[in-house]
Amino acid sequence: MKIRVSALALACSFAYPMVVLADQAEKSPELAQVIVTATRIDVPDTEATYASEVHGRQDIERSSATTLVDYLARHSSLQVTPNYGNRFAPSINMRGYGLSDGYQNVVISVDGRRLNNIDMVPQLLGSIMLDDVERIEITRGSGAVMFGDGATAGTIQIYTRARDGVSAELFGGSHGVRGGAFSAGVAQERFALSASGEHSESDGFSDKDGSGHSDESQIDTWRVGLSGKPVDGLELKLDSGRSRIDSRYPGWLSLAQFKDDPAQHRPGSGDYTHQKFNTEYWGLGAEYDFGAGWRVAARHYDEDKRSEYPAWSSRADYRNLSDEFSLSYRGEALALVTGVQYFDGERNGGMDKTTKRNTGWFVQGQYEFDQLTLSAGARTERIEYAYRPTTGARLDEDERLSSWDIGFNYRLDPALSVFGNYNASFQAADIDRFFVTDWSTGITRFNGFIEPAKVKTLTLGLNHVTAANRLKLAVFHARLTNEIYYYNSGTWMLPSFNTNIDKSHKYGLELQDTWQVTPDLSAALNYTWTRAIIDRENDGGGAYNGKELPGVPRHGVVLGLNLKVSEPGNLHLSHTWRSKTWAEADFDNNNTQKQRAYQTTDVAYRHQVTKSVEMYAAVSNLFDRENGMWIRDDAIYPIDFERTWRLGARVKF
Repeated sequence: MKIRVSALALACSFAYPMVVLADQAEKSPELAQVIVTATRIDVPDTEATYASEVHGRQDIERSSATTLVDYLARHSSLQVTPNYGNRFAPSINMRGYGLSDGYQNVVISVDGRRLNNIDMVPQLLGSIMLDDVERIEITRGSGAVMFGDGATAGTIQIYTRARDGVSAELFGGSHGVRGGAFSAGVAQERFALSASGEHSESDGFSDKDGSGHSDESQIDTWRVGLSGKPVDGLELKLDSGRSRIDSRYPGWLSLAQFKDDPAQHRPGSGDYTHQKFNTEYWGLGAEYDFGAGWRVAARHYDEDKRSEYPAWSSRADYRNLSDEFSLSYRGEALALVTGVQYFDGERNGGMDKTTKRNTGWFVQGQYEFDQLTLSAGARTERIEYAYRPTTGARLDEDERLSSWDIGFNYRLDPALSVFGNYNASFQAADIDRFFVTDWSTGITRFNGFIEPAKVKTLTLGLNHVTAANRLKLAVFHARLTNEIYYYNSGTWMLPSFNTNIDKSHKYGLELQDTWQVTPDLSAALNYTWTRAIIDRENDGGGAYNGKELPGVPRHGVVLGLNLKVSEPGNLHLSHTWRSKTWAEADFDNNNTQKQRAYQTTDVAYRHQVTKSVEMYAAVSNLFDRENGMWIRDDAIYPIDFERTWRLGARVKF
């Protein structure tokens, strides 16, 4: 593993101070206990039967990250990059599923509201205000029982926070970044109301195109939450929000152009892609505690979205309806949750309506002995597809798929525990892959080349937690049948189509460590080693057999150092590095150009001026690294290619 010393070695030297500091760890404050909730059964993460990674509010505030996308990309084990230049709906790679299709192998939810789309558009993470996030819970290699379709790599569950009091924030920075945010809330014993909003805009990072626009962006978003307990045991919730995103994102550059100036607009490439994305939702929820450990819960979400490309007069309207009803029991040793989930997604393209409906029934349970916890769960799901053109033939099809999960956690002593998890999961094709249109005739039909992907994943790991150190280690192996991908023939004379990799497998190692070195100094390490191998794929004529899935770096490192420099001041330093790999479309591993290693060093300082006033400053990509995303030879999308800075102030009333 070759690493440039200038940045990474510097970060390492800070993140892991000299051993002489170890004796001070005994005087350090204890690390807080972490609770995970992926199975709807709350347990400490060290007693869970699956691998997890949790980021709390304190971690988020220390980072001084600008957006949720920025935080996940630079401070988690996930590989997150703009999707062909789109920073608001990014590509996501977890456990070796790649940047091209990895986002479809991860279920992402916000307070239970599913963000995954029914087509090939990634989750709109840019619509979520980072300041609203209380906790991010990443479940790796598990989650298909509770979340169903698409949870093959795992899940990302985002939980928002209730507000109490009033706060306002203003910020500005390089490249014309500017904006403001507010929050207000009241919390009483039986009633809570929260409201928050944010406006943010940027002049862009690339040169202007022929129309005089850069890759500029603007987003306005707000959210309101209301909860009440009218009688003992009953809680009611109402949640609503809206986002308006107007963005332009640049195209690719050749290698020579990227080396010359990654900010340039490629001559002859036309204007930057201009997209407007609007989304609004509302949700209702109710939960009733019967006593004796029994609880019933129900919730409903209704979301409308519109994606528009003004230059192409292209528009698509979406509506997602989701419902869940569950019954749970929690005793001293036994915990059970069972229920039904329904998701109805529709896309209206003007000339047709296409839907994908998922209905899943699940049961999940665990039993705690003195030192041993056992868990098991199962799910069956029906997926229904429908295509309704204004003229022409209608199409209908359905699939019935299932998943299951078993696990254990054994506590050897108060500090050390080991766990194991084995599960089966699935991914049903989205509507863009399931239906294909012959543009020469205008006829839409079923894609005969596509099948649901099925995965079996084994994870083994250990947790070692002391008052000043939290270590988590996991190894995994996943065996896949019919992994979904896009076969590109490389020439217009031969067809390209969405299809399956017949057989493939993935394996790797994941390491997390948090160390409270002294009362004022803490360090963190997040390391991943991943291999993703194509065993057999007939459409490639054997050229892909035994090759690595492109876009999957073998090594990923996130290092962090947090120093309380004074009572009101806090300094945070982090470094993110991901090793070079094959370009995203290089399935036969023979391109001349490979995906370069990604690296960035970030530093942030926060200062509590008074009890109600806080100021902060942050610099990203401190060493001015020129990063990019390689699609193929001479097709590079510039990302994080220069140093940026930001200043801000927050006032609490």
